[in-house]
Amino acid sequence: MSESALEQTPNARSSRVARIARWLGIAGPVLTIVGVTASQMGVAPMVGFYLLLFSIPIALLALVLGGVGLFLTRGGVGGRNDAWIGVGLGALFVAVVFVGGAPGRGMPAINDIPTNLDDPPTFSQRADRDMSFPPPLFADSYSDDQYRELVRGAYPDLKPIALPMDAEQAFAAALAEAGAQGWQVVRKDARAGTFEAEDVTVLFRFVDDIAVRVRPSEGGSVIDLRSKSRDGRGDVGANAARIRAFRDGLLAGEPDAS
Repeated sequence: MSESALEQTPNARSSRVARIARWLGIAGPVLTIVGVTASQMGVAPMVGFYLLLFSIPIALLALVLGGVGLFLTRGGVGGRNDAWIGVGLGALFVAVVFVGGAPGRGMPAINDIPTNLDDPPTFSQRADRDMSFPPPLFADSYSDDQYRELVRGAYPDLKPIALPMDAEQAFAAALAEAGAQGWQVVRKDARAGTFEAEDVTVLFRFVDDIAVRVRPSEGGSVIDLRSKSRDGRGDVGANAARIRAFRDGLLAGEPDAS
């Protein structure tokens, strides 16, 4: 039998499908690792993130072709191990992405979150981007009021943080908590009770901006935060999670907090 005829046999076709499933199953994680590594080395974060997004359909295809390969290789036909590799790696990758993205599932695709929607903390003027609120990026999609309603509806627990201490003490406590959260403070004005910081995500090294404002209030002081992503349109809930972590850490260090 000629080589061309052999390639047309059912065994050859099933083995080919199984091999493709295996290589696709391997390609998904490899592309993601390349994306993460590139981001860690200083490549634009969105490049690495897009590689992750591209890996998802590849893993799904590996899962599907792996299933087809298992069907075609039933009864001892060669290539069954390749099919299992495609199914296993594809399913594992999809599961990891699904679980990892679960906390932000259903969150609106917005990325500038303050604790005070009527009077959010402001950022210093930036030559390279507009830091006004609501973000100009969303002006074509939402009115200012609609954007605020999206934030209020998605994150009703985010409110100004009241502390039973004077503003000077609260400012010092806020700075200390920013350090505990791993933020890099880039500007501060103790007299005005404000500071700005940056936080870098672990995997893709996205840089997010944070503005903190401390004001005196009746019975102590009140702290407002604003956390804003530099890249992308949505944040899968990351900015709100950052505010909550700061709030919880700050209140945990307050002796009178209940």
